[in-house]
Formats: sequence, C-alpha cells, structure tokens
Amino acid sequence: MTQNGISQRSFIISIAILAFMYFIFGFVSWINAILIPYFKIACELSNFESYLVAFAFYIAYLVMSMPGAYLLKKVGFKNGIVSGFFILALGALIFVPAAMTRIYGIFLVGLFTMGTGLAILQTAANPYVTIIGPLDKAVQRMSIMGICNKFAGIVSPLVFAAFTLKAADKELFAALPTMAEATRNLALDELIHRVILPYTCLSVLLIGVGLFIRYSALPEINTEEENEEQVAACAGKNNVFQFPYLILGAVALFLHVGTQVIAIDTIIGYAGSMGMDLISAKIFPSFTLTATIVGYIIGVFCVPRFIGQTNLLKICTVTGLLLSFCILFVPGHMIFKGHEIAVSIWFVVLLGLPNALIYAGIWPLAIRNLGRFTKVGSSILVMGLAGNAILPLIYGHFVDFIGTRQAYWVLVPCFIYLVFYAVYGHKITSWKPRLFLDKENKRRANHF
Repeated sequence: MTQNGISQRSFIISIAILAFMYFIFGFVSWINAILIPYFKIACELSNFESYLVAFAFYIAYLVMSMPGAYLLKKVGFKNGIVSGFFILALGALIFVPAAMTRIYGIFLVGLFTMGTGLAILQTAANPYVTIIGPLDKAVQRMSIMGICNKFAGIVSPLVFAAFTLKAADKELFAALPTMAEATRNLALDELIHRVILPYTCLSVLLIGVGLFIRYSALPEINTEEENEEQVAACAGKNNVFQFPYLILGAVALFLHVGTQVIAIDTIIGYAGSMGMDLISAKIFPSFTLTATIVGYIIGVFCVPRFIGQTNLLKICTVTGLLLSFCILFVPGHMIFKGHEIAVSIWFVVLLGLPNALIYAGIWPLAIRNLGRFTKVGSSILVMGLAGNAILPLIYGHFVDFIGTRQAYWVLVPCFIYLVFYAVYGHKITSWKPRLFLDKENKRRANHF
C-alpha cells in the first residue's frame, strides 16, 4: 500500500490518469502563446490589450480558486475534476460566437470561463499529485506531470497554427495597414473565423475527457484524516493563514508562474521586435517549453536520488535570476531563419530550464502538513497562479513605454523573492519573530 491507503495498482493508474490530465491542461493553457499575437492582428490590439488574453485566462485562478475548494470539499476530488472539464469545454465553445462577431470582449469571457475550469482542476490535481505518494518524491511526480504539460505546450501552438495560419498570411499581415477599411475588415473576419473549428473540436474533446474521468478508476483521497505529524503541525490552527510557509509559498507561486508565462508568451513578441514575422517566430515558445521538459527530466532522475528537492529549488531560483540579467545585458546578434536576432532571446528560451523545477519545488514545501486544511490551502496556492494574469500585463505595459527587451526587468524582483523563499521563506512556521517565540517558550517552561 502507498500513502493514503492506496494500492500500488491504483497508484500507477492514478499517475497515468493525472499525466493525461496535465497534458490537457498544457494543451489548453500554452496555446495562449500564439493567441496573443494572433488576436493582436485579428482584433487590431495594442500590446497591452493583447496581453489581456493571459489576464482574462489566469485571473480566474484568483477569483474562482476558493469557490473551487469548497466545490471539492462538497463533491470530492473526482467529481470536482469532472466539473472542471465541463466548465473548460463551455469556455472553448464561447469562442464560436466570439469569432462570428469578432468581438474581443466575448473572447475574453471565453478565456475567463476556461480559466475557471482550470482553476478547479488545478485545485484538485496539484495536491492530489503531492499527497498521493511520499512527500520527498513529490518533485519527481510533479516533474512527470510537468513533462506531459509542457509537451502539450509544444504541440498546441503548432496545432493551432496548422488550423489558423497559412503560408500566404505573411503577405496578408504586411498589407493590412494599407488596405481600405472595408477590405481590411473582410480579411480580418476571415482570419478570426479560423478559430471556430479548432475550438469546437476542443470543446467536444474536453467533454469526452470529463466523461472518461467520471467513469475511470481514479480513487478518491481523504484529506480530512490527519497523521501524527499533521496533527502536531495543525495544533492550535484555526485557518490556513496561520501557516506562513503556505502564504509565502502562494506569493512565490504568483511570481514564479508570472516569470514562466512571460518567458513563453512574450518570446514571439520579442522576436517580432527584431523584425521576425509571426510565421517564423511561432517556433520560439516550443524552444522554451523544450528547455522546460529537459528540466523536468532532470527532476525525475535526480530527485531525491542525487539532490534534495529543496537544494534543487535554491539552484533553480538563483539560475533564473542570473539568466534574467543575461537577457538584459548580454550583447550580440546572430542569424536565425534568415533574420538577424539578438543573442539575448536564447536566454529567454533557457529560462524554461530552471522554471521547470521551481513550481515543482515550491508546491510540496508550501502544502506540507496542512491536514484538514489541504483543500483550502491548495486553493490559496492556485490563487497564486493569477501571477500568469498580472505579470504579463505589467510586462506588456512596460513594452509600450521602455521597449520589449528592457521590459524584462520585471523578472529580476520576482527571482529575488524566489531565492528568498527557497533559502529561508519555506522554513517560517510562525508569523511571530523567533526572538519572541524563544521568550514565550522560556516563559511557559518556567511557569510549569
């Protein structure tokens, strides 16, 4: 038997089902990398407006994670997962009327609805992966899920591009600014209508996945029962805000996922600022995601065999900080696909390597020993994923004022905080200063 009384067979089946789920998560999420520049053209948006794609999608994590936690508490992990997939399918279907009218606001509603579905799914899936087996191997399991997630991220923009982009679009995009208004509107209507087929198919697929999970052998996990270590950690605790390492971990996740989505969703725009067209630049998110997969593979084979997950988190956060400075300061250019591009773009790609294991490292440290607070604690952490919404928007704002490359300064304070959490923040178990606690413990000892 494994942790939580689950048999080895059920454990393997659960890991396989969860891996498939994480593939779906990635397929739905990372398509935003190409939706941002695509909508920028088709809906005639500014940089700031185009990054509302990420904002609308991920702000749902902040707004809907707590309701998602209460849903899971009422119906359980499995039924909550099924509900999440159905909501996700509804969001994809909203793209049909949005495309028919070419109204950007309706697209944003669809993206928010999809984000709501994913918020529920992430609130269930992440703690499920963390607590289904030994805690010291949580990074290993998270890495397996991450490989599936990021592999889907490589595939989804390419699949979307196959449905929506044509070889002749390069000339179309160049000619749009000089077209008469009526002709341009017809061309843009035709361009945006291309999303109808892929998102209709995606909606049907998501409904099918929900039904599959409903009748699958995925076991339920009871997080209300607590072992001795969890009882000790939860003694005297009335709510999740009394776990500092959880709240600090949520802030760390907020900043980390923001840096991750910036590295993936902005790289096409960065390449575009160097003169590359969308057709040529669409491959760059796949490079970043490939680097991320390499990071996950390292996690699978090295943790905890050769290095502990906490030490690995320290290495990854420091590496992310160094790569951020390289993006900003390393000079030089090279030829890629017939275009002259800055060498610094490859440091954006390389951010995928340390980013892979930061998420996997934070989650088990932040959710450890929460016992009966696990579901609500998970929702707090998932709320941190709203960093995917906020930080790209901040980046997009700075792009309009200081330029595409200098806007990457937003990464630096994020990684500084992540280094703090990896080195010290995850150890904090009380909001009271240590000196105060030592005096309090001494007073109690003298009293007795």
